[in-house]
Amino acid sequence: MRSTWLIAVNVFRESVRDKVLYNLVIFAVVLMGASYLVGQLTAGQDVKIIKDLGLAAISVFGLFIAVFIGIGLVSKEVEKRSIYSLLSKPVSRVQIVLGKYIGLVLTLAVNVSVMVLALYSVLAYMAWSLGPASAAAEQPVLDPAMLKAAVLTFLELAIVTAIALFFSTFSTPMLSAALTVGLFVAGRFSADLRNFDQVVDAPPAAALARGLYWVLPNLAPFDVRAQVVHGLPVPPGYMALTSLYAALYVAALLVAASAVFARRDFR
Repeated sequence: MRSTWLIAVNVFRESVRDKVLYNLVIFAVVLMGASYLVGQLTAGQDVKIIKDLGLAAISVFGLFIAVFIGIGLVSKEVEKRSIYSLLSKPVSRVQIVLGKYIGLVLTLAVNVSVMVLALYSVLAYMAWSLGPASAAAEQPVLDPAMLKAAVLTFLELAIVTAIALFFSTFSTPMLSAALTVGLFVAGRFSADLRNFDQVVDAPPAAALARGLYWVLPNLAPFDVRAQVVHGLPVPPGYMALTSLYAALYVAALLVAASAVFARRDFR
């Protein structure tokens, strides 16, 4: 376990030094600040617009970060030839994969936390500018429920990171990125696969679509932005079940990634 943690810390340090991650986070923070100006153009809906754009920015730029840090798992190590020195140490390949993933998730957690803090900062300024009127708003400006949306977004991105890590164990960075983004899009619209038999009168195609529905990640439940923005409740039970699904899917991906990585020959 100590070896896994050391690998995770090393991955985290390397990731936070990458200027591309800083650029993505800064751009997302600037976008959240700009959402305040956009919100001023719509009377009475400015808070909702800021919340919606802010949560959307966290999801989109979090996706970029998850894909960017996940696809280079093996390729960077091979290019730097550091993979050979790592494999020569008394560390199993399973520990390497697990350590890499933990380090990537830690990096993702820090970046998402920064973006959430930026969003709450913009909303705090909005609450201050509204003065007493903010207390009479339909929903609190600094709504704690937004943290639920942020947590589910982070869990969704953790799945995306595991997907990127899995593809990176046997594919090139460009192909890994394309496959990861493709699965992300498919996961957001996986409900359409479940109802494919209602659209096409072809039993084989419907059976294939239903099979893909159960295999591909179901990411739609992690998007609760609309509910949070409009004040609809997100029950604790829903949070727990969605979190459990994320944990199980990530575990399955890590097992698959470890199996592929264990069979790969680096000679």
